[in-house]
Amino acid sequence: MTLIRFTDSGLYCEPGKFYIDPWQPVEKAIITHAHSDHARWGSKSYLCHHYSKPILQLRLGMENDIQSVDWNETLFINGVKVSLHPAGHIIGSAQVRIEYKGEIWVVSGDYKCEDDGISGAFEPIKCHSFITESTFGLPVYNWKPQQVIYEDIQNWIGANQSKGKTSILIAYSLGKAQRLLHPVNDVTNKIFAHGAIWNVHERLLQAGWRLPLVQRVTPDTPKELYQGEVIIAPPSSEGTSWIKKFTPYAIGVCSGWMQVRGNFRRRNPDAGFALSDHADWNGLLTAVKATEASTVYVTHGFQSVFSRYLTETGLSSFEVKTAFSNAGDGEDIIDTTAEVTAAEMLDESNLPAE
Repeated sequence: MTLIRFTDSGLYCEPGKFYIDPWQPVEKAIITHAHSDHARWGSKSYLCHHYSKPILQLRLGMENDIQSVDWNETLFINGVKVSLHPAGHIIGSAQVRIEYKGEIWVVSGDYKCEDDGISGAFEPIKCHSFITESTFGLPVYNWKPQQVIYEDIQNWIGANQSKGKTSILIAYSLGKAQRLLHPVNDVTNKIFAHGAIWNVHERLLQAGWRLPLVQRVTPDTPKELYQGEVIIAPPSSEGTSWIKKFTPYAIGVCSGWMQVRGNFRRRNPDAGFALSDHADWNGLLTAVKATEASTVYVTHGFQSVFSRYLTETGLSSFEVKTAFSNAGDGEDIIDTTAEVTAAEMLDESNLPAE
């Protein structure tokens, strides 16, 4: 039984008459998480996890009809059993489990398998059919443990402070920015943020999240306050006059794309940290195996490579192109194509297992 059809408006559950992460306005939308490539404005009603609701209200507008549920809470929508389960991608990110007449499908949204301490731990859900992302669906993407990356960031900040430089960490305003706060707070009690990150931070504080103190950078912020400290800014700020006022500074890009040296060279930051909110190659394989699904649909990212590999392992796997097939690292709206040349792949072949 096909519970989900891939339509021009999004992933459609025909028996339940609802969509999951639609990219066109629809009557009923179930949202996996609040990133803009998955949560679009204009639908009549929305369903999400409790943690996503305040962020959806910030991004879609308070007047929208947004219903929220807890983890594993069961709803019946036109006879279809629906529940949300942790995806581990960002705060509130969910997998959507749907069941109808004994058939079970799971839509993963975006996910990662390492528990980052703030987004919740990914929960494998057994199902017949699994729809998975493949943002980093190449063997070259093999993340270091989170704590190792955090220590690299902290050491970099310390080195900048010894030179009198301000450390500017480039991170998406929802997800990566919140993950960085605790490790950065361990080495400095002065964290400044771009307005886009501050808005999300304030909304999460209002929703009851306990996060380290952050100060917003405004035109009136005296330079001596942030000199030699840490500023967290979104990718859109790179190369702008806003960022140049922090001179002398060093830029560190926090993105899974930094795993490939070619991407690092193109961005040309002072440092690159391969910190991603998505599963790496091994994480994707682990997640797919844990579902025990016999059929796997692969979306956004390196879907052709990952789908072909799954087929070679004996699974029934299909590549599905969606409106977010070229989505980036959940935060990296600058590098949306995720292209890696053959030469760069060869260049990365000597990377040690991480």
